Amino acid sequence: MQITASTVSLTVDDVAASQRFFTSHLGYVEQAAADGFASLTRDDAAVDIVLLARGTEVLPADQRDQHASGLIVAFTTTGIEDEEKRLRAEGVDITMPLREEPWGERLFQIKDPNGVVIQFVEWVTPSDPA
Repeated sequence: MQITASTVSLTVDDVAASQRFFTSHLGYVEQAAADGFASLTRDDAAVDIVLLARGTEVLPADQRDQHASGLIVAFTTTGIEDEEKRLRAEGVDITMPLREEPWGERLFQIKDPNGVVIQFVEWVTPSDPA
């Protein structure tokens, strides 16, 4: 098997709001869209995003009314301080300010208008290499 792309599908209440957020703030572009559906992509290693409206019949019956929750869309990046400053300047709510964990993970989190948690991570030499 050879995987040629990876996509995460998120079930949200307002597809258009999440689509605007991902395209305006996170560099995604629309690949395809229809009522209750949007497919977004980037030119780098980021996972593709599919947004589906809650209740859409293409979803399995037991998942149609669920909302994307309990998951984090995480992006490993460089220049994490600049990204946090840029997003803050654009008015994005930083729900977890930039912090560094003892194992060398620097991270911060934001949420899209539908409550999807997006985490930015940059790996550094651990401050406590125990």
